[in-house]
Amino acid sequence: MNHRYVVLGLARPRAPWFAEVGRWATAGSAPLEFIRCVAREELTANLASGRPFSAVLVDAGSHGFDRDLIELARTAGSATIVVDDAPAPRDWQALGAHGVLGGGFSRADLVLALDTHAKPLPRVDAEAGHVLEARHETEPVAPATGDNHWISVVGAGAGTSVLAMALAQALGEDRQRRGDDDRVVLADLCLDADQAMLHGAADIVPGISELAEAYRSGRLEAAAVRDLTFTVHGRGYHLLLGLRRHRDWAALRPRSVVAALDGLAATYPVVVADTDADLEGEQDCGSVEIEERNVLARSAVGRADVVFAVGTGDLKGLHALIRLLWRLRSFGVPTDRLVPVVNRAPRQPRARAELTRAIRELGFAPSLSPTGGHDGGSEPNGLAGVVLVPNVRRVDQVVRDGGRLPDALGRPLARAVDAVLNELGGRADHGTEPQPVRPGDLGNRFDDRAAS
Repeated sequence: MNHRYVVLGLARPRAPWFAEVGRWATAGSAPLEFIRCVAREELTANLASGRPFSAVLVDAGSHGFDRDLIELARTAGSATIVVDDAPAPRDWQALGAHGVLGGGFSRADLVLALDTHAKPLPRVDAEAGHVLEARHETEPVAPATGDNHWISVVGAGAGTSVLAMALAQALGEDRQRRGDDDRVVLADLCLDADQAMLHGAADIVPGISELAEAYRSGRLEAAAVRDLTFTVHGRGYHLLLGLRRHRDWAALRPRSVVAALDGLAATYPVVVADTDADLEGEQDCGSVEIEERNVLARSAVGRADVVFAVGTGDLKGLHALIRLLWRLRSFGVPTDRLVPVVNRAPRQPRARAELTRAIRELGFAPSLSPTGGHDGGSEPNGLAGVVLVPNVRRVDQVVRDGGRLPDALGRPLARAVDAVLNELGGRADHGTEPQPVRPGDLGNRFDDRAAS
C-alpha cells in the first residue's frame, strides 16, 4: 500500500475509541498512521510543524476544542472529524468540521469518513527522501451577503466614539421612519472601550467577550444575539458593549471573533462599529500576537462597506488624519469606500475648502506616498467627499444626560453612507478569509510604507 492516512488524535482521558483507533493503526487493519496527542498544545504543535496530516480526529468533549482549532487544522491542510457521543450532538459542520462520527463508530465508519473528507499521503521512502505533496485545502464558506451593511468608524482622540453614536442614531431613525425597528446596532470594538461610559451603562456585561465566547464552540440564533445587546431608548439603536479591560483581548480567539461578527451582521441589517486604528498584522511586523491583539479592528475594517476615517482640522489633527487614511489604504480598504471626516471643522467657507483640498492632495493623490515615492495607484474615484462636521456646543452635556444627539453630528455621515452604498452597494468580499499568495507578494513584507 503506497498511500495511507496520517491522523492526529485528541480525546478526553480514557475515551474508549481513542485506544481502539490506536490498535487498528498498530495492527494494520486500517490504512492509517495514528498520532495520539494528550493536550491541545501538542496537537497545535504538530499542525505547526510543517509535516502534512490527512485529518484531525478529535473528541467533542476535549478541553480546548473550538472553532479556532478547526480553522488551524484547515489552514494546515487537514480535515477535522469530530467524535460526538452526546444524545443530541451539536451541528459541528456549521463550525467548520468536515465530518462527525458517533461514539461507537466502527473501523469501516472511520475509513469511510477518511475516504470522504481526508486526503491520503504517500509513504516516505527513506532512500528517496521526503515526499511533498500539495496540502488538502477546503474551500472556505463565504459569509452571507444581502442588504445588510457594515460601517466602521475609525479614529483616535477626535470624537470618534461620539460620531459613531450619532451615525447609529441617524441610521436608526431612518429605519424607524420606514417601520423597521431595532435594525441598527452600535458595536464597541475598541481595545479601550468607551461606549459603556458614554451611554451610562448600569451593567458592563454582556458584551463582545460573551458574544465571541458563545461562538467559540457553537453559534447563536438571532434572538440570542439580540439578548447580548442593550436597547438605547430615544436613539433608535442597540448597543453591544466592548471589552471591560484592555487586556481582555488575550481571551479572544481570531476565528471566534470573525464568526461572532458574522453572527452580529446576520442579525442586524446595519452594524456601526466603533473601532481602533491599529491594523498591523503578522505580515506587517512579523508578530502573530500583534495580529491577534488587533483582531477586532482588522475584522471590523476588513468587512466594512463604508469606512469613516475621523480626524480634526488643526495641524496635528490633519497630519494624523492623513496618516490614518494611508494606513487604511495599505490595509486594503478600497479608496471609493473610504470617507475622511473632519470633526469640529471650522465654519468659514474658505477654511473648509482648504481642508478639503489638503486632504485630497495629501491623502489620495496618486503621485504621493507616505515615503515620498510613487504609489502607482489609480486616480481618486467614487469618493462621497470629505465630510465636515461642525463644532456643536454642549455635546458633553447631551451625552451625560443620555439625550438625543444633535442632527448636525450624525446626518452628514448618514448622507455619506447613502451616497457610497447607492453607488457601489455592499462589498462582495469581506476581507476576512485567507488570500492566495502571488509571486512577488512576499517581498512587500519588507517594504517600509509607514507614514512618518
